[in-house]
Amino acid sequence: MTEVDVIVLIREALFVTMKVSAPILITALVVGLIIGILQTTTSIQEPTIAFVPKLIAIFVVIVIFAAWMVRVMTEYTRNIFFMIEKI
Repeated sequence: MTEVDVIVLIREALFVTMKVSAPILITALVVGLIIGILQTTTSIQEPTIAFVPKLIAIFVVIVIFAAWMVRVMTEYTRNIFFMIEKI
């Protein structure tokens, strides 16, 4: 295994990590932004109010995208095993 192969593996690992975590992070960002705007307009400054809606939204996104996330991670793992097999 050359240095180029290691760099490709690291690059792919980072890309898979970003790809799998993107739906969760975007959901948390959007829900947090909406809750922040609602808190600002109503002058309610309670930090725990944003926690429960974010938690519920993230749980829903994980349930919806779980099969896709597992498929992406499985494909990456399969590719690593195929690379090991070639050596």
